[in-house]
Amino acid sequence: MLDRIHLEILTAIKEHGTLTKAADSLYLSQSALSHSIKKLEGQIGTPIWKKDGRNLRLTAAGERIQTLANRVLPQFSHTELLLNQIAKGEMGSLRIGMECHPCYQWLLRVIQPYLEQWPDIDMDVKQEFQFGALGALFNYEIDVLITPDPLYKPKIDYIPVFDYEHRLVVSTSHKLAKQDFVLPEQLSEEVLLSYPVESLRLDIFSQFLNPAKCSVKKHKTIETTEIMLQMVAASRGVCALPGWLVDEYSKSMPIKSLRFGKEGINKQIFVGIRTNEQHIDYLNDFIEQAKKTK
Repeated sequence: MLDRIHLEILTAIKEHGTLTKAADSLYLSQSALSHSIKKLEGQIGTPIWKKDGRNLRLTAAGERIQTLANRVLPQFSHTELLLNQIAKGEMGSLRIGMECHPCYQWLLRVIQPYLEQWPDIDMDVKQEFQFGALGALFNYEIDVLITPDPLYKPKIDYIPVFDYEHRLVVSTSHKLAKQDFVLPEQLSEEVLLSYPVESLRLDIFSQFLNPAKCSVKKHKTIETTEIMLQMVAASRGVCALPGWLVDEYSKSMPIKSLRFGKEGINKQIFVGIRTNEQHIDYLNDFIEQAKKTK
């Protein structure tokens, strides 16, 4: 009953609003488009769209079909891409979504030996998915998700690839620099620098300050790791980053990291993939390479 063309038509109507624009986007005549939908309406016994002035508005049935289209059409496109690559003798492509600002440098160390091992694999790193990339993985916009905060959902598997400690970063001249760990109340007069992420998703708040009912004097956001650490080194604030990353920068910058409380905040980096793609060799090898890279 439902064909791919129906999904494409309703998606085009949802995007463009009018029959003329939808038909043009699909390279179909208006009559062919209307005939296809009228035939489907006759089969299911209910209208799929209604006129709203010059525009078309999807009915409840049309919205339901369009919701299906959002899930299914990206899978069609992804499979067709893979089939086209197979026909050309290509192995495939690996599109990586990043949900971890400071992990980019680690990822570069993963990619170099991986590309040497898989010379026929094309690779792309999509950093626009800094946070909230799970939908992109579901919709086949990416093949792999790098995240320290997995949201467990059906049909998505998360594989832990390495452990790390989340630490507070201060200037070596900061009054806290002589300590091995920091207490929540000691940050009450500090300016906290962080990536542009809502506070609830920052471990320093969710796992350290909020449970102790403490906060910081001011919270500022900065896009890049390098600028953030330059600000910390200049005593303009403090920040929270993975210990391994701070260790690298501390070799050339006057910064030091401290444990959050006596126990610290221990984290893991995960690689998320779609469950039905576990058997793909080049995906599995990427995960294995990630596990070996510290």
